[in-house]
Parts: sequence; C-alpha cells; structure tokens
Amino acid sequence: MALATGFASRSAVLACMLVFAAPASGVKAQDRAQDGPIMLVPHRAIYELTLGQTRGNAQIVGVRGRILYDFDGNACDGYTLRFRQVSELDSGEGKVSTSDLRSITWEGGDAKSFKFTSENFVDENLVDAVDGRAEHGAKATAVSLVKPEHKELDIDPAVVFPTEHMVRVIMAARAGKSVLDFPVFDGSDTGDKVYDTLTVVGHKLSAEERKHGDAADGEARLSGIPRWPVTISYFDKGRGQKSTEQTPAYAIGFELYENGISRALSLDYNDFVVAGKLTSLDIKEPKPCR
Repeated sequence: MALATGFASRSAVLACMLVFAAPASGVKAQDRAQDGPIMLVPHRAIYELTLGQTRGNAQIVGVRGRILYDFDGNACDGYTLRFRQVSELDSGEGKVSTSDLRSITWEGGDAKSFKFTSENFVDENLVDAVDGRAEHGAKATAVSLVKPEHKELDIDPAVVFPTEHMVRVIMAARAGKSVLDFPVFDGSDTGDKVYDTLTVVGHKLSAEERKHGDAADGEARLSGIPRWPVTISYFDKGRGQKSTEQTPAYAIGFELYENGISRALSLDYNDFVVAGKLTSLDIKEPKPCR
C-alpha cells in the first residue's frame, strides 16, 4: 500500500462518525434512562492537520492538510456524513505526495442499515473507489458492493457500524465503563474489511481541563456538555487476541463531547502520528422528525 493511500485510510478518520443507535453492551437500561437520551447535534467541523511525531525509521518529515466533516440528519431519516480529507505528505528531498479522500455515508437511525461511497485520489489520480451498503440480519450482516466490483458477502452479525460504535462509546462513558471490545465494519479498503477494535474511555474532563486554543474554546453551546478522552485501536480481524500490548494497525484518539462533537484528533499510524486541530465549528439547528 502506498504511504499516501494508507494515510488517507477512511477507517482511521471516519471512526468519528456519530449517530443515535443501539445500546452499548454492558450499559444498564437504568443508567441510560437516568441520563436521558443521547442527542447528537448536526454540525460542520474543519480540522487542520499537522505532523505530531515520528517513530523509528518513519520517512515523513512533514504533514499538512485539512479534514472537512459535515454531519446531518435525525433519528427518523437517518444520519448523513459528508467527509473530505486532503493531506500533503513530505518525505524529504522534495518528495511530496497529496491524497484526497472524499466520502459520503448514511446510517439508519436504528443502526441496522449502512450505505457508503468514497473516492480516493493520490496526486490527482483516482486510485480506488468504493460503493456499497450493509444490512444487519439475524444470522449475518449482508454486504452488497457495486464498486470496486459487484460482490455479495455475509460478515459477522456482531459487527457494528462506525456511528453505532461511537454512540456506544458515549453510553459507556456515561455509565463509567472504560473498555469496549467488538468488531467494526465501515466499508474500508475494498469495501469488505472488518476490524476488531479496542476502545478505551478516560475519565470525564472538566470544562477547564485541556484547553486547546481551538474552535471549541469559548463556544457557549458546548458549555457544560460532558466530554471524555477516547482512544480506538483497530486490529486486523483474526490476528490473535486484542490487548493493550498488541500493536494495532492504527489508532485514533480524540476528545468526545456527549453531543457528538469531537476535538483534539490524533491519527496514529505507528510510524508517525498526525494531529488534527478543530479550527472551525458550525453547530446547526437540528431537524425535527416529521
């Protein structure tokens, strides 16, 4: 896999997708009732990307780019995410590569249906395109692909879609749960990839903790909204038992607000880490169910 293509991996960044969905495993019903329903706000966010750190023999000396994240919808009509990530990677000696990932996804409010389409360009050349949908069934999750080729397959019925994954994180955080562990399907790679994931939720942050000098600072509509530090590690499915000692394929970290807004992104590709600073935030008026 080319470095630029790998850096633009949608599963490492679309993990921030948020939707009202099924209850988290191990979270008691009375805990959810006590805290009330999860209300995710439609919003448009922009994150500026820079190189955070390098490790080992990483051949990266600079990163710059931007993520556009436009989330909309409601529990009746489902939720749509329009996403674009443009990244410029500098490997030194004038070797610069630009990747441009464009994606639109939709997930039903009941978290049973998931549609995904994406195009990935490297140096303005289309290198891959994916188009498909997935439906949860009693015995399997059925995936139907149009691109990169027509294909029908059944995957583990226990998989969760990215939006459901993140709502489970919020539910677990509310209940004081710190670890979640289940497979995730997000339409990555050629549209048939399943990852095992390990999610670690930290202690709730106070309003005064971890000021980032970003668009969330001073935003009145975020005042009093709980938030938690979250790290999600992605493992190639079937490659042994997941643990905090095992090296994941990649990991994503962020601070997650209870209303679905994320800040302080960290995309860890093992050899190098990319930081994403929230530079623009437009919180939209929610659309009521019709």
